[in-house]
Amino acid sequence: MANEQILVIEDEQDILELILYNLTQNGFRVVGTPSGEDGLEQARRTPPALIILDIMLPGVDGLEVCRTLKNDDRTRSIPIIMVTAKGEETDIVTGLELGAEDYITKPFSPKVLVARVRTILRRVQKRESENQSRIVIHNLVIDSGRFEVLVDNKPATLTHTEFMILHLLANRPGWVFTRYQIVNSIRGEDVIVTDRSVDVQIVGLRKKLGSAGKYIETVRGVGYRFKE
Repeated sequence: MANEQILVIEDEQDILELILYNLTQNGFRVVGTPSGEDGLEQARRTPPALIILDIMLPGVDGLEVCRTLKNDDRTRSIPIIMVTAKGEETDIVTGLELGAEDYITKPFSPKVLVARVRTILRRVQKRESENQSRIVIHNLVIDSGRFEVLVDNKPATLTHTEFMILHLLANRPGWVFTRYQIVNSIRGEDVIVTDRSVDVQIVGLRKKLGSAGKYIETVRGVGYRFKE
């Protein structure tokens, strides 16, 4: 993970310098730009390991930058951490639905940002192994090949939709999924899944998982994630 290149797109000079300094001090190679247009050009010219992207940018804003990157085969797989102002829940949800992996709100601790960067890079490195048919986290075992879930070595009986939601969340521990992303990522055969019914499915899923139900965390105003 050391010496990975990070692209920072942030128009506030003091925040840009703060991010550049702290990432550099932690062994990363960092390129910074205050412009969305320049950021897009840089990402295409030399794809970085990760992008830190401010939403509120002059000209081409952060959401448009995110949309463009995720629609381009050359940059689609680059993980993005959005930087947002406090209370911008709508922008956070939109960014996640466009494909951003995580977000952090201003003001933020540089140590927290560096930790988020390291966590995302670890996830990317483990992405292929996370797509395995058998997932073991804590006291929970999810076997997609057998369509089986065990909690403390005891079977948990889930519907098809509940299993798909659990597998989606557990396959990317720590990642925040909006309700819209959950609906679009699963194909419920036993019930029609809608944005509103996701909450009902989560309640039922937590109950059936018993002690493991606590691993499914609610991210207020955004969606759900599986505890790392």
